[in-house]
Amino acid sequence: MKKIAIIFVALCCFMATSTAQNKIPAAQPGVQYGKAITKSNAIDVRQLEAKLATDSTYTGKVKGKVVEVCKKKGCFMRVLREGEGDPILVRFKDYGFFMPQNIVGKTVVLEGQAKVREVSVAQQQHFAEDAGKDAEEIAKITEPRTDINIIADGVVVVR
Repeated sequence: MKKIAIIFVALCCFMATSTAQNKIPAAQPGVQYGKAITKSNAIDVRQLEAKLATDSTYTGKVKGKVVEVCKKKGCFMRVLREGEGDPILVRFKDYGFFMPQNIVGKTVVLEGQAKVREVSVAQQQHFAEDAGKDAEEIAKITEPRTDINIIADGVVVVR
């Protein structure tokens, strides 16, 4: 009887996690994720980079185009950086919400805190794996790097 109960619990957990991505609303203009926010008073990515060149953090709204999302469960996304540089990593406060796969290519406004920080090799490799990169590409990550990271409280799709 105990084995049946364990199997039942395991099956329930598997079903809950395998359908989690299906419960995330599709990305369409006006759809909100996390804390409800408006698109007003958002700065663009270029302005964010300028602010972080002189300050260690920025708290507020940022507007940008999503170029990548975590393929496992939507636990992070990357926003296009103007000019040179890798896209900006955006994670979600306390893993409280996730992004749908179809958000790639959409313009969003996100609200949260941006910081310039060092990203370890292990973290870079973890995010590369979650993004669906192959083993060869992951193996090329051998140095920590300094980059902009954002912890978002809320996201709204603009277009």
